Amino acid sequence: MSKLYVVGIGPGSADYLTFKSKKIVDSVDILMGSKRALDLFPGSEGEQIQLNAVNMKSQLKLAVSKVIHGKSVALLSTGDPGFSGILKPILELSDDVEIEVVPGISSLQLCAAKLQIPWDNTNLITLHGKGLSNGLLRVINNGKPTIILPNFKVDELIRYLISNGIDGDRKAVVCEKLGYPDERIVKKSLNNLLKIKFCYMSIVVVY
Repeated sequence: MSKLYVVGIGPGSADYLTFKSKKIVDSVDILMGSKRALDLFPGSEGEQIQLNAVNMKSQLKLAVSKVIHGKSVALLSTGDPGFSGILKPILELSDDVEIEVVPGISSLQLCAAKLQIPWDNTNLITLHGKGLSNGLLRVINNGKPTIILPNFKVDELIRYLISNGIDGDRKAVVCEKLGYPDERIVKKSLNNLLKIKFCYMSIVVVY
């Protein structure tokens, strides 16, 4: 049956895939996702189509078109599709197809677990596709830990905070490549974190 599955695949490690996500991937005609996402399913028998930031919108339209023409398609979304994932853009394109969303473990959830933070009592902020804004500054001093999904550059985020009045000695943590063999969790002040280079796959927590 033709259907579009929007499948959360966790932070990128096979350890955090759900049984449901594996079952869906094994059942569809077409699998679409980034190279990192597709690499989690080397035994998939369906056709694989690689997505990247350059062709994302056109490929999402292609996914909808494939379903309209009778194919079952799984769109792989790193983390959870509903948090800085592909659910929002696909809903804008897919009025004519049946959709099922399969939730996944987000990097923010994994970060909270690694740091033993009850994340129902935190500020959760995503800067993906939004950039830096005063909205972050409005919540960061409310007494709760703030877990931030940066827009690529960790140092850019930290410099923004410090330049807008956040104390550079404030305690913070960067969680990099969570779930991967080379994951790194660095706990230092904001000032000291600026001295370290982090990759784009990072979460910042400010206490």
